[in-house]
Amino acid sequence: MGELAVGDRDDPAVIGRRVQRLRADRGLTQRQLAEPAYTPAYVSTLEAGRVRPSDEALRHIAGRLGVAFEELVTGRPPHLATDLRLRLTEAQRALATGAAEAAAESYAALRAEAAAHGLAELEAAALLGLGECAVEQGELTAGREYFERAERCLADAPLPARVPALRGRALAHYLAGELRYAVYLLESTLDELNRTGLHDPDALLLLYASAIGPYMDLGAHARAAQAAELALALAPRAGDPALVARMHRSVARTLLAEGRLAEADASLAKAAELYRTLQLRTELANCHWMRGYVRAQDGRLAEAEAELRQALDMLSAKRAALYTSQVAVELADVLRRRGRSGEAASLLRAVTDDLTSERGAVHAAGAHRLLGIIAEDARDTEAAEEHYVRALSLLERAGAAGDLADLCRLLGDLLRRTGRVEAALDAYRTGLGHRTAPGTTTLGPAPAQPPL
Repeated sequence: MGELAVGDRDDPAVIGRRVQRLRADRGLTQRQLAEPAYTPAYVSTLEAGRVRPSDEALRHIAGRLGVAFEELVTGRPPHLATDLRLRLTEAQRALATGAAEAAAESYAALRAEAAAHGLAELEAAALLGLGECAVEQGELTAGREYFERAERCLADAPLPARVPALRGRALAHYLAGELRYAVYLLESTLDELNRTGLHDPDALLLLYASAIGPYMDLGAHARAAQAAELALALAPRAGDPALVARMHRSVARTLLAEGRLAEADASLAKAAELYRTLQLRTELANCHWMRGYVRAQDGRLAEAEAELRQALDMLSAKRAALYTSQVAVELADVLRRRGRSGEAASLLRAVTDDLTSERGAVHAAGAHRLLGIIAEDARDTEAAEEHYVRALSLLERAGAAGDLADLCRLLGDLLRRTGRVEAALDAYRTGLGHRTAPGTTTLGPAPAQPPL
C-alpha cells in the first residue's frame, strides 16, 4: 500500500488518543496490542502522543484493532474521499441535466461530510456546486457567498485550482448588473495567471470565455474579440469538453458583433453538439438562445422565434428563473419585430418581476426598453418615457455603455417629437458621452496574454 501524504495525517497526539479509545473499546491491554512486534512501553508512549509512529507500526496496530490503516491515521472511514468524489460527479451530472434542486441537496450533504472530515478540496467542490445551483435558480447573493466560501477553502491551493470559484463570483456580479467589477475579477485573475507563468489551459479558457459577455455589454468590442481569439487558440489544449462547448457559445457572440454570422452559427452548432454529448441541458438551452439571437440579427425571425422558444421550454422545465427571464426578453423582441406587439408586451410584463437592478440589470433594462418602444408604437408617449427612464437608471448602474447610448437616442427622439427640444438635446449629449467612452479606453490596460 502507498503511504498517505503528511498533510493528510492527524498529529501524533490525535492518533494516540484514537488508538487508546479503540483499544479500550475492544477490551485490549497495551501488551496485547503491542505483541509480538512491539513493547507495552512503546504503545504507552504512542498513546500519550510523545512519538510519531511509523507506517509499519500503525499498520500493525490497525491490524490488531481491526480497523483500516487510513481510518486509524486520519479518522476517516476507508475510501471516504473516493465515495464522496463519486457522489460529487453524480451531483454535477444532476445539475448539468437540469435537476438543480436535487443537485443542491446532494452538494449540501457532500459539503457537510467533507467539512466534518477535513477534506478541503472536496468541500470547496461542493460549495462551488452550491454556488452554481444558486446562480442557476437566480439566487445571485447566495451564489456569490458560496463561491467566496469555496475560495476560502482553497486559500492555500495554486491559483488555477481557485479559478472556477473566482469565475463563479464574477458571473454572479455580472448577472447582478455589476459589469465592471465582474471584468475586474476576470482580468486581474488572467493577469496573475499569465504574468506568473501559471498557463493552465482549462483555467485560461474558462476566464476568457466568461469575459466575452461582460465585454460586449460594456461596449468593449475590441477586447471581446481579443478574448474570443485567445479562447479559440486555447481550445485545442483544454481537457474539459464542457469548457470547449462554453467557449464556442461565447465566441459566437463576438463573431456576431463583427457581422460574421455564418461563423457564429457554426461555432454555436459545435457547442450544441458537445452539449448534447455531455447532456448539459442548461448550456444546450443557452446555445439555442444564442442561435436564436444570431437568427434575429440576420433577419430570419421565424427561425429565431423557434430557437428561442426551444431555449425557453428547456429552461422553464428546470425552473432556471434568471436565464428564463433573459431569454424571454430576446423572444419578446423577435415577437415585436414580427408584428405581435401585444404578445411581446405580455411576455415582458410577466418577466419584469424576476429582473431587478440587483438581479439581471441589463436584461431588466432591455425589457423596459422594449416596453417603451411598444408603448411608442401605440402612441402612449407617457408610458414610453417612463419605461425609457427606468431602463436608463438600470443601465447607468451596470455601466453598459453601448446600450446606454442607444437608449439615450430613443429617449431623445421621443422628447423631440413631443416638443421638449432642450431635454432631447440633453439626452443626445448623454448618449454621445457614452458612445465616445468605449470600454476599450475606460477599462484600463488589457491583461497580460498567455504565450501562445
